Amino acid sequence: MLVAILSDAHDNIWNVEKTLPRLREAETMIFCGDFCAPFTLQMLAEGFAGPIHAVLGNNDGDPLLLSFIAGKAGTVKLYSGMGAIEVDGKKLAFTHYPQIGEALGRCGLYHAAFSGHTHRRQLEVVHGVVCANPGEVMGRFGEPSFGLYDTATGKFRFEEIR
Repeated sequence: MLVAILSDAHDNIWNVEKTLPRLREAETMIFCGDFCAPFTLQMLAEGFAGPIHAVLGNNDGDPLLLSFIAGKAGTVKLYSGMGAIEVDGKKLAFTHYPQIGEALGRCGLYHAAFSGHTHRRQLEVVHGVVCANPGEVMGRFGEPSFGLYDTATGKFRFEEIR
């Protein structure tokens, strides 16, 4: 099963719009923070068929309205600080901050740990655990991107948003 990993949209709804059709193969989405405005979360919720697990980032300025939109969508679960889910037998942790993501990856409880915040792609495998930052949907620091994690193979790959 493919899990889409996104982060740091910062209200770039044009890149969100380009990304959504490319997520059709993914059955679950993890969002590592910084939607910014609630309308970005609403766009993701309306455009992605599967469940969305999202952690709040440092630029998500209206957590109350984000929570309302998540509840109304019915497919979105918001987490504060960090989240963890099990998908297809794989334990996945996610957070906004890379220092926490690195610690989650090294603690031995998860198959993969994902984070955002830096807007920079990063992939490291530590003792068999995938630790990755999918980059940014926003596109401020280079080519916008997202990631796909394959639960069957345990592999992560970057996808550019064009």
